[in-house]
Amino acid sequence: MDAITAQRSSALLTDRYELTMLQAALRSGAAHRRSVFEVFTRRLPNGRRYGVLAGTGRVLDAVENFRFTTAQLDWLADQRVVDEDTLRHLADYRFTGDIHGYPEGEVYFPGSPLLTVEGSFAEAVILETVILSILNYDSAIAAAASRMTAAAGDRPVIEMGARRAHEQAAVSAARAAYLAGFSATSDLEAGFTYGIPTTGTAAHAFTLLHDSEKDAFTAQIESMGRATTLLVDTYDLAEAVRTAVEVAGPRLGAVRIDSGDLTLLAHRVRRQLDELGATDTKIIVTSDLDEYAIAALAAAPVDGYGVGTSLVTGSGHPTCAMVYKLVARATSADGELVPVAKRSAGGKTSVGGRKWAARRPDADGVAEAEVVGTGPVPAELEPYLLHVPLISGGEVVGREPLDDARERHRRARATLPLSATQLSRGEPVIGTERHIG
Repeated sequence: MDAITAQRSSALLTDRYELTMLQAALRSGAAHRRSVFEVFTRRLPNGRRYGVLAGTGRVLDAVENFRFTTAQLDWLADQRVVDEDTLRHLADYRFTGDIHGYPEGEVYFPGSPLLTVEGSFAEAVILETVILSILNYDSAIAAAASRMTAAAGDRPVIEMGARRAHEQAAVSAARAAYLAGFSATSDLEAGFTYGIPTTGTAAHAFTLLHDSEKDAFTAQIESMGRATTLLVDTYDLAEAVRTAVEVAGPRLGAVRIDSGDLTLLAHRVRRQLDELGATDTKIIVTSDLDEYAIAALAAAPVDGYGVGTSLVTGSGHPTCAMVYKLVARATSADGELVPVAKRSAGGKTSVGGRKWAARRPDADGVAEAEVVGTGPVPAELEPYLLHVPLISGGEVVGREPLDDARERHRRARATLPLSATQLSRGEPVIGTERHIG
């Protein structure tokens, strides 16, 4: 369990209607019916070709910490949210069911059964909001980050968005970005909580504080060593580069450019650094970058990128439109499961039944279809099943190091058709096939 969630109940990260449904179901006697809920999305954000599942590890922590404190129960009573019988039920609440789903870092497509929550209705229904709030945000950030790291190729990308998001969302964003290939974060809480490498040196304020740019660079070099990164666009860029090499020598680690025409300036700075003998000094660029700007800089002599606002806002798509739907329930406390599904007009339909998912490859090992089915799994698809156990009998069994999810995403993205990483608008890179058993 991570440091953020270890001492915090997640039980009130819940919409009121989840508890009022629980109260009514307890009164009707249906609350203890075995139920299966599923997390999925009906579509990808407009133009996106694949999604990235992130936040699963945080979901496991949230479910484990979903326990009502005395103060929370007193508040629910004071606000008359639910009745006394429901309060007594909540006082003893522990999730004792099963959760399985796609492993974190995996890619997904419309209709992919990303998470399956199975237990009594009373246990499972009240987890809806906390699960969706985590997965929708984290997966949106990871999808944007994946596009950015794909555009960057072998060049590192640093997450720098903490000042552009809610303070806790910034930590989650750094985690999701690292999962999708970012190399480091500027956010120290994210580094402390999740073990993500941190980086950062100085802002324009540091240069402005000193009487001259040379004084500022000298102070930074004396404090941090020659391997540091000097910010060179506070005043005159060319003069700053000359001063930087004069102070640090040709073994200066890097310079950072934070404004202007980055492609043009990167070429000018690279030429100047080489002429000054600083041939190994790297160039880092920042300034409102997104995946399109990164792709446009592919031919520029840039060694790394820093991304903030576009990353923590999902590069225009800050949610994934994931939903949490009941897809099967028992007819009685001990009855057999029967599929259930929403049939209303307007496109908000669902497909009933507990599902499995497999990603079928072609002869070259490239993914060609996401197969989602109910009933028995065809033998030829068994090697490609995607679900893994996450919680069994209320006990977390699927917790893993963040680096494992990071490596999984790298592998999963590599199995997609090459068009998956194109930034032009398009449909999902592979289709979803239904297999009704």
